[in-house]
Amino acid sequence: MLRLVKVEDIVRIPPDKFGEDITKVASEVLTEKYVGTLSPDLGLILAVTNVEVELEGTIIPGDGATYHRAVVELLTFYPVVNEVVTGIVVDVKRIGLFVNIGPVDALVHISQVSDDRMIYREELGVLEGEETKVRFSKGDLVRGRITAVSLSRPSVLKIAMTMRQQGLGKVPLR
Repeated sequence: MLRLVKVEDIVRIPPDKFGEDITKVASEVLTEKYVGTLSPDLGLILAVTNVEVELEGTIIPGDGATYHRAVVELLTFYPVVNEVVTGIVVDVKRIGLFVNIGPVDALVHISQVSDDRMIYREELGVLEGEETKVRFSKGDLVRGRITAVSLSRPSVLKIAMTMRQQGLGKVPLR
């Protein structure tokens, strides 16, 4: 789910930043470039860490900036199909549950919440099992399995989950 990925890039150091610590400036530039972006290969990029910048750069005619080769570690969120995750229900709708599983919310469709038929009780804001009377409401801790991941552009990450298997569903509080 969370990964540290090492990538190599060319970082542009603007002239107004000359004289400052090059590693700090490169980290700021790379953070602005990468954090919050979605890559089909890397996933959702959450943070830039461990920036190593070559001190000698290249100047391109017509541009006062210097360009330096940099190696950087990126902290990414990359959901994997069939991965079992734990999260908190952040919203209950007629369509199902929205579960926060880190930096994003996943959808558990009403048909995938339980083997029991689920009924949406709008006045209470809960999904309730018809036979078992198990209720799912905002703030519940649940465990589910990722069934689908859509990494489409521009920066839209959609995750579908199921909770219909043994060991999945509402996590009992101890």
